[in-house]
Amino acid sequence: MGNSTFSGPVRSQNGFEDITTNATTGAITTNSTYNNDASIGGTLSVTESITGKRAVNTDFNAATAKTETLTAAQSGTLFLINGAAANIVNLPALSTGNVGVTYDFQLTVAVGGSVTTTFVLPGSAVSNFQGMLSLVAGTAANAVSDVAGDTLTLPNSTVANARVSMTCVADDGTNSTWMATALSTPIATIG
Repeated sequence: MGNSTFSGPVRSQNGFEDITTNATTGAITTNSTYNNDASIGGTLSVTESITGKRAVNTDFNAATAKTETLTAAQSGTLFLINGAAANIVNLPALSTGNVGVTYDFQLTVAVGGSVTTTFVLPGSAVSNFQGMLSLVAGTAANAVSDVAGDTLTLPNSTVANARVSMTCVADDGTNSTWMATALSTPIATIG
């Protein structure tokens, strides 16, 4: 088929595909698909700038306790957390599609004196945080490495502006491992 030139927009109700045909067998290989979720095979080269904004989620930023399970589609989101009430952030259900999913959290209000804010991995004793936990305004000896446990906790009285970042580094659908970094006072725990 030859080249086609259009003077107006090209539209499709069911997406587009970039394909190659094997000259010997005639087998068709789909290289890239373009629809609501573009999948690009090969190398993506951008000749102009890409602009965008990071999503900021305020679901946990109310004075009442919130328990919510995050989704992989929320990857890259910054979550603001009001620690005045006990919040529970559940990470996505086990799935091989979680690898590379990342979230950031910032405490906008200190954790209350009798509550905690917890981040919980799916399953029971099948997933682990690999955490690097640092005490803000502490000494270098205050940094703690913890590689076992499925619950990361910001304990009561954790100060406002504490930060937690986490990324799924392995998930086979049965077990998962999440890298976590926490900067807080008092120091976060993993158990």
